[in-house]
Amino acid sequence: MVPVDEGGGVMRTDVLGAPGEPTGIEGLDEALAAVDAFDAVLVAGLLRPQPAQAAGLAELAGAVAGSPLAAKVAEAAEKAAAGSAGEDHVVALAAARTALLGAVHDAVAARIAEATGRPFATSADRQPGGSTAPNLLAAARSWLTDLARVGWQGIDHDLVSGAAQIVSALLPDPAPGPRRLATLLDGFAAELAASCPGAALDRIPARRWGDLWARGVLLTVPGAAGTPETTPVSGRLLPLGVDVQEHATAVQVQVHAVFEPADGTPSRLVRAGASAPKPDTVVGAGLWQLLRPHFSLLTAVGEGRSMEVVDMELTADGDFVWDDGRARSGGPADPFATARVALATATDTDCAPLERHPARIAVPVFLEGYAVRTDEGAVEFETAGHGLAVDTDRIPTAGPLTPEAVATSSACIGLLRWDAGRFRVQPLAVEATVRKKAVALHAGGWAGGTTDKVGAKAEKAATDAVAVLRERAGRLLRK
Repeated sequence: MVPVDEGGGVMRTDVLGAPGEPTGIEGLDEALAAVDAFDAVLVAGLLRPQPAQAAGLAELAGAVAGSPLAAKVAEAAEKAAAGSAGEDHVVALAAARTALLGAVHDAVAARIAEATGRPFATSADRQPGGSTAPNLLAAARSWLTDLARVGWQGIDHDLVSGAAQIVSALLPDPAPGPRRLATLLDGFAAELAASCPGAALDRIPARRWGDLWARGVLLTVPGAAGTPETTPVSGRLLPLGVDVQEHATAVQVQVHAVFEPADGTPSRLVRAGASAPKPDTVVGAGLWQLLRPHFSLLTAVGEGRSMEVVDMELTADGDFVWDDGRARSGGPADPFATARVALATATDTDCAPLERHPARIAVPVFLEGYAVRTDEGAVEFETAGHGLAVDTDRIPTAGPLTPEAVATSSACIGLLRWDAGRFRVQPLAVEATVRKKAVALHAGGWAGGTTDKVGAKAEKAATDAVAVLRERAGRLLRK
């Protein structure tokens, strides 16, 4: 962050710990060890628990012994260790695992707040979940319980395919809760199916599958899949940068921004996102044309402009429910000027209890005046003798920002994340010297269109691919 005497706040990298070293957050390692112990239990399954699994279950129960979950989790761990755990016991174990990662989230978020000096909003409220048919929730819970019993090493196509009917029954429900559960189960089942049989796996993503399993189990609890409360707001949106998340068949972008309410209340950090299905042949800059027609904010980002929103719904979690009809282009807005002037005083948004997970943390920060160190491709920013790892692997190919530009940069807008036990910054934009000329390069620089030769070529290739696919789809529909 910029120095206090220049009107900004100081980003204290010293409290984040050196790259590769422990963060020094009390209890964090113990909480993660308990999660890992339970994840090891899920690898082998609960059908015929061995002494090592009983120890893992006891470690999970011990980690929440001082919480309101203590009695239920202790009973569940005892039943699971004896091989007689029911669905209610499985829910209790999933809740304990989720609570531990929620505690890790809160501890890491508190350390980031100490580093940035920015205030946090109060915890986000949620409306109770819709009235999903209890039999569908029970069916989903039964399938997830069967997964826990056989373990990741025991999965096969017959078991995994059992999710298909549940997903088909949940999807027609228009409420966010059932659709959310259906989407999770569909993706989870597809990932498991691609890994069957489990007994042949050389490496099991225990943490990831544990996350998906626990979230699915809790979403089957009636009322758990609540939706964030929304409030219509008006004001000015000042974009900071774009986070691009690409999959073989889908793409999602999140625009991180500072929102200045028209009523004069304090500014806050917000997000606005859009997603779209995509063919696997559309890559790089071609992604933008799939999103632009539904998300006018991308044009404003590409042109370096603000946006004025009127009565746009904003969730308690800080996410806009984007509606192009309630937004219009504003005046010029340089993201680096926004970062230097407005970021330090914007309120960070907290999240609801069920959403608390360290992987969810992505806090906008601004760094400058640092030295760049590189070692075998790894990049690190150093300020006042303290290093901060840079996650260049997250830089998308859909924009002009490159790892090479980051390595020659002097200022950076990024997302501070916590990954694999240490803090990292994901660059969204940098000020760098390219061919002896100072330039600003943004991950979303081509969001509104580009004259860059590489970007324009990728856009044209994507346009041709999409046109061919649409023509083929139309032909099939006519038949």
